[in-house]
Amino acid sequence: MLTTALYETLIVLGLLLIASLIASKIASRFGVPALLLFVGIGMLMGSEGIGGVIFDNPRLTQDIGIVALIFILFSGGLDTDWSDIRPIWREGLALSTVGVLLTALAVGLFAHLALGFSLQAGILLGAIMSSTDAAAVFGVLRGQAINLKGNLGPTLELESGSNDPMAVFLTLAMIDLIVNPVATPLALVPRLIYQMGLGFIFGYVLGQLALWMINTINLEYDGLYPALTFSFVLLLYGLTTALDGNGFLAVYVGAVTLARSNFIHKNSLINFHDGMAWLMQIAMFLTLGLQIFPSELVDVAPQGIVLAAVLIFVARPVGVYASLWFAPMNSRERGFLSWVGLRGAAPIILATFPLLYGVETPTPIFSLVFFVVLTSVLLQGTTIVPVARWLDLYDPEPRPQSLLAQIMQGKWLRNNIIELVVPRHAEIVGKRVIDLDLSDVTLLVLISRRDNVIVPSGNTIIEAGDHVLLLVDDDDRENVRERLLAPASGG
Repeated sequence: MLTTALYETLIVLGLLLIASLIASKIASRFGVPALLLFVGIGMLMGSEGIGGVIFDNPRLTQDIGIVALIFILFSGGLDTDWSDIRPIWREGLALSTVGVLLTALAVGLFAHLALGFSLQAGILLGAIMSSTDAAAVFGVLRGQAINLKGNLGPTLELESGSNDPMAVFLTLAMIDLIVNPVATPLALVPRLIYQMGLGFIFGYVLGQLALWMINTINLEYDGLYPALTFSFVLLLYGLTTALDGNGFLAVYVGAVTLARSNFIHKNSLINFHDGMAWLMQIAMFLTLGLQIFPSELVDVAPQGIVLAAVLIFVARPVGVYASLWFAPMNSRERGFLSWVGLRGAAPIILATFPLLYGVETPTPIFSLVFFVVLTSVLLQGTTIVPVARWLDLYDPEPRPQSLLAQIMQGKWLRNNIIELVVPRHAEIVGKRVIDLDLSDVTLLVLISRRDNVIVPSGNTIIEAGDHVLLLVDDDDRENVRERLLAPASGG
């Protein structure tokens, strides 16, 4: 029997998840980033909201956030088309490294000069807020089906998926310099090279291993393949981090490595991890909403408004324009990239590190970062389409969905497909495809025979046990099925 406390916990969790799913629908309809509503639900359920749930656990918040982020990054990388990344990988790499560093320095200098932070603490604040957030960017661009001209969409997604490692490194490095005064900034360079290098190598190698296992291991049940990739996500991050590498980079590189190749159940695995990413987003933002106290946001509002303005209108443009000096982009495209520097869960999760290490600052970093993130999502996340239209960078034509994706989602074509297994005594056994007397609206597309896939021609012989895939007209489905499965005379 379940205890009463467990019953209550399950009820509350179920209601929160359902409320969040409904909120995502509302957010999509009104063009509001879903994460904003997820956070709002968490705040309403918190100790200062109507729910009255007392939650103040930075360590647990950080752990939940890290686990959520690695699955969000993996889903984003797995759903990335390598052909989209190839033309803009230099721009994405520049934004995720140089752009992050310059943004952190610009914010840090302002915090030092205007907000009373020490220079090191100011750069720490800048490092925490330096990266765009994968959950926010993926959620807004894909959730609202925003189509941008040129390579802007892939550039934003690549940047958001790959810049968290740099922000994590800078944050931990600055904390180390603050709590360990004997450390020197110069000593950080070899550490950066080691962590990024190990993250890339482990991501690629374990990604190739995952690819080999998925295509080779031949699991008995299809439902075990999501469990296999789920396990690899945990292994990628855990093993890389245990060896002092950058686990976030390893997870993203591993996912992109998988995405570049074909493997069995690819579409279903992408769909599974997409669902996992949404579940992790909901869990993460609900937890972050519970962790914050709204009254503290009111206290930091004056500094938060000014800091958000500096981040959005100064630091982000500096990082974009300076890091993309070589890119063949016009001013409108650079301006748009500067505007869509969405902050999200990653900065808030990084803001828990100073709490755990006891770093003291004139203004509480966690509350300040939380306020800036909410401002960024509310201002930038809701204006992406208007700004894209204003800059003539919005493509009103919807991105065409692949035919295979439509079939997998149960769209119209699925009703026109028949799969048959040819019985041993069927009349069609031993006949050529051309002799099957199929109607003009029926097409035999594929034959699977003893683990081999055959694209049939008119002379292909049908054998017993063949798995046959046919494309038929709606009105002809049953006739085709009966004719092809009919037993031979006397059989």
